[in-house]
Amino acid sequence: MAETNGSASTRRSGGRAGRIASRQAPLEQDVRPVRPGLSGGLFRPLTEAQMQDVYETALVLLEDIGMGSPIPEFVQVVSDAGGFVDEHGRLRYPRALVEQAIVTANKEWIWHGFNDDQSITIGGDRVHFGTAGAAVLMHDYPTNTFRNSTSQDVYDCSRLVDKLDNIHFFVRTVVARECETPRELDLNTAFAAMAGTTKPIGTSWFERANVYETVEMFDMALGAQGAFRKRPFVVANNTFVVPPLRFAEESAACMVAQVETGMPINLLSAGQAGATSPAALAGSLAQALAECLAALTSVNLMSPGHPCVMGLWPFVSDLRTGAMSGGSGEEGILNAAAAQITNWLGLPSGVAAGMTDSKVPDNQAGYEKGLNVALAGHAGANIVYESAGMLGSLLACSLEALVIDNDMLGSINRTVRGIEVSEESLSLEVIRQVVHGPGHFLGSPQTLALMQKEYLYPEIGDRDTPDNWLDAGGKDALQVAHEYAREILANHHPDHLEPSREQAIRERFPLVLHTGAR
Repeated sequence: MAETNGSASTRRSGGRAGRIASRQAPLEQDVRPVRPGLSGGLFRPLTEAQMQDVYETALVLLEDIGMGSPIPEFVQVVSDAGGFVDEHGRLRYPRALVEQAIVTANKEWIWHGFNDDQSITIGGDRVHFGTAGAAVLMHDYPTNTFRNSTSQDVYDCSRLVDKLDNIHFFVRTVVARECETPRELDLNTAFAAMAGTTKPIGTSWFERANVYETVEMFDMALGAQGAFRKRPFVVANNTFVVPPLRFAEESAACMVAQVETGMPINLLSAGQAGATSPAALAGSLAQALAECLAALTSVNLMSPGHPCVMGLWPFVSDLRTGAMSGGSGEEGILNAAAAQITNWLGLPSGVAAGMTDSKVPDNQAGYEKGLNVALAGHAGANIVYESAGMLGSLLACSLEALVIDNDMLGSINRTVRGIEVSEESLSLEVIRQVVHGPGHFLGSPQTLALMQKEYLYPEIGDRDTPDNWLDAGGKDALQVAHEYAREILANHHPDHLEPSREQAIRERFPLVLHTGAR
């Protein structure tokens, strides 16, 4: 009898353990509570008439004022299509030319990962969160101080992001300040980003020649000449404009190389309201739109349908001091409006949200990031750059912030997903059964089935009681994030670069980064 009871107990225990293991097992991506590319766009800060007014103003700016300092390649293609250079040396873009470019532009394209299973589709109402930045400092948690950033930091940020599920892409976060020349900087930054993750990546270039060399490096990493063009896993962050309405000639020249090599481009305009763009938010938005449309038109005249992101990044100043204010409410509403109007034009949208002014990952950082990133996501930004890791109005980056922000992004993405309403989810029969049965839903099959599919649980955030939290050491989120990041960096050494190819890259290019355990 005892043996029989023991067997029954074992069966019950094994069944429960099996169910727990099943619930804890990773879900396929398409049934997870959050995932890349959920549909946004329900938040609409601008009316239809207001968007039309902003768009009309942008067209007038390009037709009547044009862009200063145009490079010869832009002058050639725009002039051949009906534009012209005026007596002030400004390149004018007729309305019809810009409108045709919008029609011609690529509306949806794949941002490949180094591994295909990490690729994401850009366009439509799909929302993705990731990093960006050119911070020159790293925050050091143990000492609460800052130090100069290096190529090792680019690599460490990349491989940390590789393990953070709610960060969908990695654009280089910091500057490799030990690199002495633009060539060394461009090549080492691209290599460090590529070596750290199989997710889609992005970086930028200072010189045109370096673009060609870097694509050669990407081809070597993929194992064949021309392989990158077939499956580009890098998007160029190209700040092509010196606001107001003037091309940055070196960056514009890099844009030509990016078009020639088949590299997708984030056409990035980053005017600062009250400094390099109007203090009036609508005017700042119109100027950014005009600048990005000028680049979009030029690119599409060189290569119709070339994959681009309309990178309207209208920054905000604290008008008392002139300093950038990346975490302000004004920044949040501008980014949301930028995403809305770009999507309204049917073009892929990219904004910068998450640029807290706080110097450490504290309460200020939390509310500024949460507000700005949530507004951008709900406005339907296809790509939300700067959404993780950044501090001090983009002057610094923090490994701990990357980890904490990953939790934040999961929660925000869950709100973007919204509530699915169906006959099944309205739960009429489930309620009926509980009312006439146990009186609670804790053991309901529906509750168990939805624990992972409908609900998201934080990695860093603590939901325990105060007593249990104290018993576990009373650690705050920053302490937990520090330990979490340290564990990942100690143990996660990506090996997706085939060793012989990496060795060939190292022999060909002046790389300073050593990637550690292999």
